[in-house]
Amino acid sequence: MTAAAPHAGPDLAKTPGPPAASPPPSSSGRRTLRRSLPRVLPLTPALALLLVFLAGPIAYCVLIAFTDLQLTGQAQESFVGVDNFRRAFRDDAFLNAVWLTLVFTVLSALVGQNTLGLALAALMQRASKPVRTLAGGVVVTAWVLPEVVAGFLLYAFFRREGTLNAVLEFLHLPSQNWLFTLPILAVSFANVWRGTAFSMLVYSAALNEIPKEITEAAEVDGASGWRRMWHVTLPMIRRSIGTTLMLNTLQTLSVFGLIWVMTRGGPGAKSQTLPLFMYEQAFQNSLIGYGTAVALLLLLVGSLFSLLYMRLLRTEV
Repeated sequence: MTAAAPHAGPDLAKTPGPPAASPPPSSSGRRTLRRSLPRVLPLTPALALLLVFLAGPIAYCVLIAFTDLQLTGQAQESFVGVDNFRRAFRDDAFLNAVWLTLVFTVLSALVGQNTLGLALAALMQRASKPVRTLAGGVVVTAWVLPEVVAGFLLYAFFRREGTLNAVLEFLHLPSQNWLFTLPILAVSFANVWRGTAFSMLVYSAALNEIPKEITEAAEVDGASGWRRMWHVTLPMIRRSIGTTLMLNTLQTLSVFGLIWVMTRGGPGAKSQTLPLFMYEQAFQNSLIGYGTAVALLLLLVGSLFSLLYMRLLRTEV
């Protein structure tokens, strides 16, 4: 008897069929676009405003910085390339303004506002509630004042017949015309007085986030107040320090009204920072192209500071 031939039906059923056809790329792209539209559409008005009121003016400033555009006495501007920037670095008045801007920024932002704000925040941590309320109210009041009003107040304080000299004469100490002899120090003090509140508020919030167990453990180990501040407190608020330094620096680089009200950059050019030098060239000397080039250089300085601080913050673990 011969063996029966095997049935081929089940074997054929196990044979895998052809792979399913993948959807065309165009359909998957349309689905991705439909999913992204609800996220992008709410941002469209903000992006349009940024393009119109921020990117547009910056692009126009970049354009006219390479021209000899003037306010008066000129029929048509012409392209001059990098002559405005070359002229700036050969101008002693510009180099003086750069130096005074660095002095003003270091004294009032990096040292003054930052150090005084941290000291006030640390002292207010240990003060009673009435003292914290009073001190915080006084410091914040200086911060919320308009820049022009703060400038007039500090002008009245430092002028020859002002409050500071009246106090010194009452104490039988020598007085002087501070706005004439030490103008850059006077405007730096004014900026510290006005802007310390921001640093104090940031550092107060950062100090409140430090667990009390850590500081108490350091105190039990015998660490003094300065050692606790240096080895415990400062490392734990490093990010707040970096952020505060960056914001204070950018704000101080653009200070104009405070210095203009107090000294107008004088006497001579002893307190003429870059914003005042830019204003003088663009609107008093009518050199719009040259003044805009100086403004772009100031923008570049602020960008370099921002990149430096962001690099330092990124290295934080």
